[in-house]
Amino acid sequence: MPIFHHGNQTLAYDDTGGNGSVVVFSHSFGMNGSMFAPQCDAFRSRYRCITWDQRGHGGSLTDRNFTFWESAADCLALLDHLNIQAASFVGTSQGGFVSLRIALLAPDRVRSLAVLGSSASAEAEDHKASYLQMNAVFSAAGESGPPDEILDAMSYICFSSKSGAGGWREIWRRWPVQQATFALQALVQRDDLTDRLGEIRAPTLVLHGTADHSYAVSHGEAIADRVPGSEGCVVIEGGAHFLSITNPEPINAALEPFLSRHASRPV
Repeated sequence: MPIFHHGNQTLAYDDTGGNGSVVVFSHSFGMNGSMFAPQCDAFRSRYRCITWDQRGHGGSLTDRNFTFWESAADCLALLDHLNIQAASFVGTSQGGFVSLRIALLAPDRVRSLAVLGSSASAEAEDHKASYLQMNAVFSAAGESGPPDEILDAMSYICFSSKSGAGGWREIWRRWPVQQATFALQALVQRDDLTDRLGEIRAPTLVLHGTADHSYAVSHGEAIADRVPGSEGCVVIEGGAHFLSITNPEPINAALEPFLSRHASRPV
């Protein structure tokens, strides 16, 4: 993967190239840009599709704690690196956290916004405690990687079944403990954006699955209700938390007309 530098941070990305309008895909916790292969395969003939690895994930190792505001700034720096003035942004879960912050930091660079299986809220205290406990077990395992029960729990949360993660289990097993810890701290310590959603100007589409084991559909509906340019919350029956992977057909079917309307919108 090509890399670029934002200050002292090295970040990896992929770019399909071409002359189409730009769509930037931001991945979930524990994943990397390749999780959007079903969307890039579907849209690369019409759009320039860019994926990137956020801090602590994939090819973007970090040496310190960070916030999702910093991740949003990383993504904007990637646009600068590629000489792109504006783009549409698609984010699943954590990628939604980052995309919402991009829309707040740089509204003049956001043509449209699609938020999948995500939330504008801070992490609930019970979730925070559970995730920190899982991280403690993850960390204690050392170089052997997290035990199967932790991988099962992650798979259940993200893919709605203990066996649903497939090859991602091995990526999680090899995830360096320090990187996972930095990433988790960003997740559980994020700030609440609910009261700022009214500031988002871009056309926004929310998609959420009924089998999301991390955030109930009400989290997606709250975003759709509060963003002035919202085009609603599309509820995917049986959709898991990482529904861009588990339910690519209805996701792509919803994204296609949305991007067709807005990916070239003047900003």
